[in-house]
Amino acid sequence: MSIREIQLGDAITVKHGFAFKSKYFSEVGEKVVLTPGNFYEKGGFKRRINKDRYYLGDFPENYILEKGDLVIAMTEQGAGLLGSSAWIPDNDVYLHNQRLGLVHVINNRLLHKKYLYHLFNSHSVRGQIFGSASGTKVRHTSPDKVYKVKVIIPEISSQEKIAEIIDSYDDLIENNRRRIELLEESARLLYKEWFVQLRFPGHEHIQIINGVPVGWSLQPISELTEYLNRGMTPKYDGEGEFLIINQKCIRNRLLTLDLARRQSKEFNKNKFVMIGDVLINSTGTGTLGRVAQVWSDLEKATVDTHVTIVRPHEKIPYLWFGYALMNLEPVLEGMGEGATNQKELKRVRVGELKLLVPPELLLGQFHELTLASIEQIQILMQSNKRLSEARKLLLPRLMNGTLTV
Repeated sequence: MSIREIQLGDAITVKHGFAFKSKYFSEVGEKVVLTPGNFYEKGGFKRRINKDRYYLGDFPENYILEKGDLVIAMTEQGAGLLGSSAWIPDNDVYLHNQRLGLVHVINNRLLHKKYLYHLFNSHSVRGQIFGSASGTKVRHTSPDKVYKVKVIIPEISSQEKIAEIIDSYDDLIENNRRRIELLEESARLLYKEWFVQLRFPGHEHIQIINGVPVGWSLQPISELTEYLNRGMTPKYDGEGEFLIINQKCIRNRLLTLDLARRQSKEFNKNKFVMIGDVLINSTGTGTLGRVAQVWSDLEKATVDTHVTIVRPHEKIPYLWFGYALMNLEPVLEGMGEGATNQKELKRVRVGELKLLVPPELLLGQFHELTLASIEQIQILMQSNKRLSEARKLLLPRLMNGTLTV
């Protein structure tokens, strides 16, 4: 397999998007304004259920994206997003805003479009884009800087074969991801139906007084927990035996460990997380109040000082407790105190919040019905971890010619 080095500007153009005005943003509508938040850090399109914003104002029609368009994040809205690429999944739905670049291949003899997608999500290209970006708090790139990125490419036929191989991994990962979202959504909707809308089994025969069904009670979180505290100040050293979970690991009501870090120095064992622990992002902006729950045994793992551990009593079925706190995410986000750019969610305030606690039988029913979904989510997440690791090893070897196709 022959390979050659080119600059991306030899084969592509990048078009900036439109400056959509925030005053026309809406929670409902027909056209979604895309942002870097619609990208996964490792590449790929992310639908943000209940978070996407629609646009009700006028705009040029040539900023409507079509299925199969390739876009890249030109602004690092979140850690690791700069340069991430994604395919537009639908026609006539998504709008191209100024923080994204629409990529066109102008030399099909040099670059295959699907291969280009994987190039943008490679370590080498991302590193070059990040290294040339401008800005301090929020980094930005530009078409001219993207054009200067150097890549080593094989001939077109090999590019197409490599893209097909990697796409097969991505398809499996995406299918698992969608199944995870559906399973988690079903558990969340069941919680809301039973414990928010109060359409629980047998509700027709239960009297409700001042919003509280007979036999239920309002109790502060502090009385339902056996441990409520912030994490520890880490001493990261790379490959230590202790896993430290941070705020980036808590997203979309799921706990992922891809961005967790390690240290060797020992610490108070009371801070080890356990199955059923609820983790709450407790400092900063944008991520404040996000909630996830530990659903599997994590040996020698804890959280850093920016995260609060809320551990339910043994008598409380932990899945009900977890979804009760996930349901409070908007409330927790609004409880931050302090400077606008560095708000803090105090554990005392968390403990003061009250939950509507149903009878033990109903708690147990919800836990049992939800457990199968949670176990399936864990299996799918482990499968995606293995697929991602295999893909990570395979992609650079295919691209640099170590493995031939």
